[in-house]
Order: sequence, then structure tokens, then C-alpha cells
Amino acid sequence: MSKETIHTSEQEYLAHYQKTDYDTPLFTVDMAIFSVAKGQLQVLMIQRSNFPEKGKWALPGGFVDLKTDPDLMATAHRKLHEKTGIHSPYLEQVETIGNQHRDPRGWSITALYFALIDFDQFEIQTSSTTEHRQWLPIDQALQLDLAFDHQQLLQLAFERLGNKTRYTALPASLMPELFTLTELQTIYEIILGHRLEKKSFRRRMQEAGAVEETGQQKIVGKRPAQLFRYALQDYNFTFPRMLETPRNSTENEKS
Repeated sequence: MSKETIHTSEQEYLAHYQKTDYDTPLFTVDMAIFSVAKGQLQVLMIQRSNFPEKGKWALPGGFVDLKTDPDLMATAHRKLHEKTGIHSPYLEQVETIGNQHRDPRGWSITALYFALIDFDQFEIQTSSTTEHRQWLPIDQALQLDLAFDHQQLLQLAFERLGNKTRYTALPASLMPELFTLTELQTIYEIILGHRLEKKSFRRRMQEAGAVEETGQQKIVGKRPAQLFRYALQDYNFTFPRMLETPRNSTENEKS
């Protein structure tokens, strides 16, 4: 039996420490990038060009680079640009998942992120990979046989987006500088997948000071509609109460 080495200082211990003495799991980041287009909530997917799971749709992501990535957020931004050509959207960590079953290459951990981005501002650009990239409606993406455990990851990110929509101003980040409250409500409804009561939604936005009148109007249909702008410093504003599904969706007034 070998004798255990006794170190007399932290520096000596670290100088002799060998990382290879311990097994280490694979470590990746994966990202669910959402947007609203064509009246639907969309998610950006890639089609894998390499094994394992070659040919399957997956969330953008990849391995942590221990030499170049100072932290997980740096990995997320780097892999997002490599896979999609998208530069630095807002990213928020959803959950960290690790087990011996999620990746056929071995014990694996992934840090899952999500973002809600402007579809027009962040169009897919040429990236450094050959993987096919495409926006897919969320309902369609969740029905696909996704690579690894990405169906579970996508569902988790979708649920987080729904929760953020119910209690924060995040969906307002998709609006142009000037917008009507009906247009803002429509974005919330698309993300949540159900109608909202019009008077309650408007009262919520105005009483919280999340929007302000501009004194300008535009014609919607045959009527003038008041234009608003987002009035807060960022989109992480938290409302005091969560949005609720109206008991009777027919109560929602038409604009």
C-alpha cells in the first residue's frame, strides 16, 4: 500500500495536484434561442452534421474550452456565434443537468441557457460551421426526435420563457421604439399561447410605468391608435403579480 503524501502548505499541495487522477465528465452549453415571427413563437435549431446523433435537430451549443473560455457565459456566446452567426444576445441560464445517460459519449453535464431576441435584428448569418440552421415553430420543434436530451432541454427553456413572460417585461424587448398596446399584448399572447384580457393587460402595463404615451398615433384599420414607448431602463422589470389566463377568452376585446 502506498503511503499517502503529506503536504505542508496550500502551494505545495496545488503544485503536486494532478487533475487526471480523477474522472471528469463532458461539459457543454446548450441554448434555446426564441423569437416571434409570422405570428408564432419560433426557436432556432441546428441539424447536426457529425456523429453522434448525426442528422438530428438539436439546440445550438458545444463543449466548454478550458483554455479560452473564462466562464460558462463566454462559452455560450462563443458557441452561439460559431453555430449561428448571432452576436451577443441576452442569455440567461435556465438549469444545469448532468447524468450518465444524456450523451452516448459518456457522463455529461450541460448548462442550459435561453434568450428571446428580435427576429429581424438577429437574422441568421454565415457561421464557421456547416450545420444547417433554421427557425422552427415551437410546437413543431417539440414534436421532433431531437438529439440527446434536447427535447427535455427545450421544454425546460420554453417553460422558463413562459414564466418570465408572466411576471416580467421581457417580451417588450421585441417591440420597435414606438408601438400600440395591442401590438405589445399580441407578443405576450403569442409567447403564452392564449388570449389575455385587454383592459387588465393595459392597466398592468400603465400602472407599473412600463410604458408611456408619446402623443403620437397611427391608423390601425380605420381608427387611430395611441403609440407608446417602453419607459424602463431594462427588460428585467418584475411586475408585482403574474399574468393570469382569463376565465373566458371571449371577454378579450378586439382592437
